[in-house]
Amino acid sequence: MDHSALFKRHGRSATTIATLVVLMSAGPAFAHTGGDVIFGFWSGFLHPITGLDHLVAMVAVGLWGAQLGNPAIWVLPITFPLVMALGGVLGISGVVIPYPEVVIAASAIALGLAVAFRITPPLWIAAVLVGVFAIFHGYAHGMELPGAADPVGFGVGFVTATGLLHLCGIAIGTLTRWPIGGRVVQACGAAIGCVGVFFLYSL
Repeated sequence: MDHSALFKRHGRSATTIATLVVLMSAGPAFAHTGGDVIFGFWSGFLHPITGLDHLVAMVAVGLWGAQLGNPAIWVLPITFPLVMALGGVLGISGVVIPYPEVVIAASAIALGLAVAFRITPPLWIAAVLVGVFAIFHGYAHGMELPGAADPVGFGVGFVTATGLLHLCGIAIGTLTRWPIGGRVVQACGAAIGCVGVFFLYSL
């Protein structure tokens, strides 16, 4: 048996394995700096989930839509990410929109109160309100886009995460079918409003 050839073959295998281990362990770091579409996607996907002010507002959209029923249960959660994408483009483009964090905190307060008090405006008013808030949420995401992250991947990531958060809100909102469930949903709205007040006070 050619021991030198065997040693070289195993050496190459060990090197390959070591390289894979290094790449896998470096993955989280790449996810923050962004190197391609995949890393950009995950960076964008985690962004709204790890930001409590964004998270509660997006869940509130689903809750409110579920409270309002058809067609609002789908119109509001579809309106938010679509308009938010536009806000993200504005943020990436460097367009200046004043006081985005104030409006984001205010969105949690307004949407939380809408759920807590079961406010039922005409659908177009609810959609316009959600759309206005969505612009500021998207703008903040665009402004905070990591310099090296892929903008398209990042945008798709945060829109996807937003849609899932809306679905979570809708799932919780379906509790309104039962009297006690309706009170639970209203309590969630009140809690979201309190979170908004906290963030507004913290600014």
